[in-house]
Amino acid sequence: MSDSIAQQAVSAKGTTGREERKIIFASSLGTVFEWYDFFLYGALATVLSKQFFAGVNDTTAFIFALMAFAAGFLVRPFGALVFGRLGDMIGRKYTFLMTIILMGLSTFAVGLLPTYTSIGIAAPIMLVLLRMLQGLALGGEYGGAATYVAEHAAPGKRGFNTSWIQSTATLGLLLSLVVVLSCRYLTGDQFEVWGWRLPFLLSIVLLGISTWIRMSMHESPAFVKMKAEGKTSKSPIRESFGKWENLKIVLIALFGINAGQAVTFYTAQFYVLFFLTQMLKMDPAQANMLLIISVVIGAPFFIFFGWLSDRVGRKPILMLGLLLATVLYFPLFKGLSHYANPQIDAASRQSPIVVMADPATCTFQFDPVGKARFDSPCDKVKTFLVKQGLPYSSQAAAPGTDVQVSVGDKQIKGFDEAAMRGAISEAGYPAKADPSAVNQPMVVLMMVLLTLIATMTYGPLAAVMVELFPTRIRYTSMSLPYHIGNGWFGGFLPTVSFALVVYTGDIFYGLWYPVVITGVSLVVGMLCLKETRNVDIDKI
Repeated sequence: MSDSIAQQAVSAKGTTGREERKIIFASSLGTVFEWYDFFLYGALATVLSKQFFAGVNDTTAFIFALMAFAAGFLVRPFGALVFGRLGDMIGRKYTFLMTIILMGLSTFAVGLLPTYTSIGIAAPIMLVLLRMLQGLALGGEYGGAATYVAEHAAPGKRGFNTSWIQSTATLGLLLSLVVVLSCRYLTGDQFEVWGWRLPFLLSIVLLGISTWIRMSMHESPAFVKMKAEGKTSKSPIRESFGKWENLKIVLIALFGINAGQAVTFYTAQFYVLFFLTQMLKMDPAQANMLLIISVVIGAPFFIFFGWLSDRVGRKPILMLGLLLATVLYFPLFKGLSHYANPQIDAASRQSPIVVMADPATCTFQFDPVGKARFDSPCDKVKTFLVKQGLPYSSQAAAPGTDVQVSVGDKQIKGFDEAAMRGAISEAGYPAKADPSAVNQPMVVLMMVLLTLIATMTYGPLAAVMVELFPTRIRYTSMSLPYHIGNGWFGGFLPTVSFALVVYTGDIFYGLWYPVVITGVSLVVGMLCLKETRNVDIDKI
């Protein structure tokens, strides 16, 4: 029996170019579908907030929708532990076959859920539970796919081969956006009533294709060889995180690579969409279309930077991406504001809105239970401004002072909605972005630049993570830091950043979250991360 396994290992190691391409294609296609399932929620967050969180105010509903989005990310590290352990003990193939089935069924079930108006609080609870099942599945997916492809790759091609896996997240997002736009077109006014269900229900077809693809794949040669030699780990979790020599590498991978990489990806692919539609009031269909164009332009660079990392090294590309993110996020998003909604950009420069009030009379505009009453004049002013999507700044006034709103030179005392509407209109603040005034080429350019930054940090990532850890505990060791980084640091970005914007009134304030994280990762990576390009992954 051991001779047979050893022969499998030898033959697998001699993978031909054709077989290599099949492995990359099969792994990548299944992963595209899995990311499609996961990203559907992000593409439909605004619609789902109305369907499942209808019992609270609009701002709270959207924050709750983002929190439900984040719930899937919250459990990803736990999925990494469960499926990573299985992957190191029973093999790569069957482990990430399980993940695709769990993901597909959870996504399909979202399309069948009753809404808040039908069954009340049970609806959002069930939605969150399904998001958590999706997160568990994705927690096991990436490590399996990246490890599987890397262990089949020839030396000197790991960066290029695994970069195809890196591109799948963007391609999954692209597929979800295309399907959502198509369903919007087909169902018209009924999309927000029942048409939103179609993208989730269609996922059952992708599940069938993905399952068939993965059933036809062979086990990783490195795992087959390790099993033949009797070197599989009996306790991969303890070996990965209970020994300092490996735990140290896990921590470097988390804080020096994955945290920073995660926020660059979610800033470029998700937060930018929330920024355009929620803060700049762009038409969702137009914003989605421009994002699709930028994603199509930027996606090949995942492959390019993966290939380049095989030639110049992983670390230089990763660190340059983190540096550019830290330095350029504020200028790029200010550029987006200028080109996507020039009217609100001009108005906020010429006639800034300032709320001056006693801080004790102002409440954060978030109502978790739908019972809070924002009835102070300051609360009413800020609620009005948040609902209109208007940027403002706050200034503390003396205790007991009545709230005062400045719109340029105009001063409005107390809460006077009619006076504020008049002043805002006169100052040139639009109710929403004028589609014809959007400078579409420049908006696409800004988003392409954001995507390029993400590709620099994400393209070489899988190769680095595989090369950092030994075969016997590789699946477990690489999965946890990746999914803590992407699940917690990255997944909570839209929620935290939007809440910061609501809290301050400054539409750019939420950018401090990704900027601080990329800055920390840059410092840790520069000081602690080693170059891994020439590592023999069979010997570490």
